[in-house]
Amino acid sequence: MTTQLGLPDGIRACLFDLDGVVTRTAVVHAAAWKETFDAFLRERGGGDFRPFTDSDYDEYVDGRPRADGVRSFLASRGIELPEGGPDDPPDARTVHGIGNRKNELLLEKIRTEGVEAYEGTLRYIDAVRAEGLATAIVSSSANTRDVLRSIDAEHLFDVRIDGVVARERNLPGKPRPDTFLAAARDLGVEPSRAAVFEDALAGMDAGRSGHFGYVVGVDRVGQTDALYAHGADRVVKDLAELGGQA
Repeated sequence: MTTQLGLPDGIRACLFDLDGVVTRTAVVHAAAWKETFDAFLRERGGGDFRPFTDSDYDEYVDGRPRADGVRSFLASRGIELPEGGPDDPPDARTVHGIGNRKNELLLEKIRTEGVEAYEGTLRYIDAVRAEGLATAIVSSSANTRDVLRSIDAEHLFDVRIDGVVARERNLPGKPRPDTFLAAARDLGVEPSRAAVFEDALAGMDAGRSGHFGYVVGVDRVGQTDALYAHGADRVVKDLAELGGQA
C-alpha cells in the first residue's frame, strides 16, 4: 500500500461516484424517492399500504439509473407498469413518469436546500491529482454536471460518465460495471489499475464484477458489513481516512 493515498501500488486512476461520495446528496435522493413512491403507493390504493423504507432505498434504488430504480422497487412489491418514454410527464403512471416525478422533486430540493460537498473527499481528490493519478466522476445521475458546477468541482475530473453519457452510449447502469469500465477506457487505464470509490451496494457490485484494482466503500449510513459483502476491499467513513494531503 502507498502511505500517501492508501491505495495499492500500480493504481493510476481513481473513479468516484457522486452522490454520497463527493456530495451530500444521497440523503436528498432518498427523500425524493420516498416522497415519490409513497404517493404512488397511496394513490394505488389497497388496505396494506407499506411505505418506502431506507432498506428499500439501499437494496433496490441506490446507485442505479433512475428507471432501473423504479423497475427494481416496483418489482419488489409485485407491481408492473408500462415503460412509457423519457419525456413522460411526472404524473404519468409509467416507469419513466415515476422517475421524472422523482427527478422533479430532487431538483426542487436541491434548489431550496443547496448542495454540500464532503470536504474530506475534495481534499483527497486534490491529493490524488497532485500525485499524478487520473480522475473520473461516474454517476447514474443526469444532473451530475450541474451538481459539480454548483460546488465548483467540475475541474477535478478528467472524465465524466453520467446518466447523460450513459444514455448516449447505451451503457447499462450499476450494478453492471459498464459505466466504470467506460471511464477507465476514456482515461486510457486498464481496470486493474483503477480504483473505484462508491457508497452504494450496486456500486460495490459494479466494482467487483468489473475486476478493478481496488474498491473503496464509503459508509455514510452504517452499512460497513454490507459494503464488504458486496465487494469492497476497504470501507471508510470518510476518504480523509485514506490519507493524502494536497
